[in-house]
Amino acid sequence: MDESAFYAYKSGVKRVHFLVGLLALVAPALGSGPAWANDRLWTGSRTAEARTAALLAAIRAAGDHGLKPEWYQLTDLEKAAAPGADQDKAEQLLTDAFVAYASDVSTGRVRANAVDKDINIQQRKIDRADLLRQAAEARDFKAWLASLPPKGDYPILQKTLASLRLKRATATFTPVPAGDALKPGMADPRVPLLRKRLSELEMAVPAPGPVTELYDEPLAEVVKAYQATKGLSVDGVIGAKTTQSLNTSLDDRIDQVIANLERRRWLPEDLGNRYVFVNAGDYSMVFVNGGHRVFRSLVIVGTAKNPTPEIASVMHGFQTNPYWTVPPSISGEEYLPLLRRDPGALAASGFRIFSSWSEDDSEIDPATVDWNSINPKAFPYRIRQDPGASNALGYIFFPFSNKYGIYMHDTATRWLFTEGSRNFSHGCIRLQNPLDFVEKVYGGRGGFDKEKVQAVISSGQQAGYTFPEPVRLYVTYRTVTANADGTVSFRDDVYGRDKRVVQAMGRPRS
Repeated sequence: MDESAFYAYKSGVKRVHFLVGLLALVAPALGSGPAWANDRLWTGSRTAEARTAALLAAIRAAGDHGLKPEWYQLTDLEKAAAPGADQDKAEQLLTDAFVAYASDVSTGRVRANAVDKDINIQQRKIDRADLLRQAAEARDFKAWLASLPPKGDYPILQKTLASLRLKRATATFTPVPAGDALKPGMADPRVPLLRKRLSELEMAVPAPGPVTELYDEPLAEVVKAYQATKGLSVDGVIGAKTTQSLNTSLDDRIDQVIANLERRRWLPEDLGNRYVFVNAGDYSMVFVNGGHRVFRSLVIVGTAKNPTPEIASVMHGFQTNPYWTVPPSISGEEYLPLLRRDPGALAASGFRIFSSWSEDDSEIDPATVDWNSINPKAFPYRIRQDPGASNALGYIFFPFSNKYGIYMHDTATRWLFTEGSRNFSHGCIRLQNPLDFVEKVYGGRGGFDKEKVQAVISSGQQAGYTFPEPVRLYVTYRTVTANADGTVSFRDDVYGRDKRVVQAMGRPRS
């Protein structure tokens, strides 16, 4: 991965000014050096002034990227670029603004890892001197500047942002009151408001019947269609999650797009030729090989309390019939209450308890422990689940390096894949068809035989397998995604992470 992007830009820009000035002084004496170091970048020539005009135009249009012109002191820049202004001051102000804008639009406005403790990725690095050199040497500076943002679905998100902002001028918002679950066939005063809200969301709502407060089947079908677009359980029931989703305002959706533009800027421009991309925002996973998507799957990810982090890592292989060693936090919060009620409660599910976390610890009889005296925040014992049908990791386990102790794995609760909102785990990623994924990763190489691996799994044998080549892994949280037809799909911000990204973007740089 590339190193993290720079953000303390003011001190960095000063170093750039020093470097440029030094090169300008020593280049004549040396008889060599970059030609651009001897010229002003923004003032003093038609070329420089055209460069300035292009930069100012880009900053004025910063909102197209979810950025704000005032973050780059646009008013001061326009004054500095005016005829008769101090050229030295103009050079400094415009260079400051250029470096900041170019960094923001290409690698992100904020340092991702500072936004949320559950984000741990390395952003692309902008080299300041190289950035200024490229700007000076660009034959078409305007086109070069426009090439800095990411490609792929980024332009589609930009168009979505522009469209939502236009709608905001005339949009109406009718909130749906919270209450008991509203099911088809029930009569409720919320029904007329529900019809109006769905119409505001551009859903095709049928006319009401004789009883306007009746939640009839035609309206329930519209609700189901809405639920499907938001990754909710498609049951037609207006419960807490559906009500919250319906009450997401247009401003909230705009913020989501801005956050997702920023999140795309955090990632490498080229994700590589062979990688797994997990999106915890819409509960999906794809495997790309040779630049083509060769495998797709549903996934189950972390709850709002235990969110799946955003990370980048590498997978080297998989294991069959794994043990599951329960993290201390889960042992203390979830299993200790069970042990207090019944010391033998875990045994039926294949759990065994060991005296400590050391390699030479010994198994203990849970009936010999006074569980009421155990502090749940300092659980001293190691709980391990044996392989088998009830094992939380299922039959296949994909380890990868990360500081959160999460991994991708099979699951014993496969019925949860039928749910719309699949945030049920403690942060790990549960894969729907792991053996099918493995088959695609091997692609006929390495002597892989799906039937033989299945036989190993059925026998209960623990075995490790190495992929023919490592597979890069990206775990992200994209709540606004582009579809093949150029439209976008929104998912609700279950983790509240989009809001934190937008708030961080608005803060001044440190």
